[in-house]
Amino acid sequence: QVQLVESGGGSVQAGGSLRLSCAASGNIFRINTMAWHRQAPGKQRESVAVLLSGGGTTYADSVKGRFTMSISRDNAKITLYLQMSSLKPEDTAVYYCNAGYGPENDYWGQGTQVTVSS
Repeated sequence: QVQLVESGGGSVQAGGSLRLSCAASGNIFRINTMAWHRQAPGKQRESVAVLLSGGGTTYADSVKGRFTMSISRDNAKITLYLQMSSLKPEDTAVYYCNAGYGPENDYWGQGTQVTVSS
């Protein structure tokens, strides 16, 4: 199993920045997918940034050029980051970290609230 713990959410004014972190522990050596998703009130969950198996990252069109995902690793854990800049009110959502190694081993964090005020 994999445990995911997110941190770094909060409230910010439009144009501001936040950095989210997701600490992954457990069977981290089996992880082959990692991503950030978000869910705004009344909307479906959407992918924000996905780490590809080849090492690249794909971003939702709505966040391209403003959000950057990065990753750090050591023997004990993986930490996934999402640097968010030029935030807009429409970025307000609960942000979730996701990692796994197959459909039966897909893990999610508890979510962290990001609120952007105009």
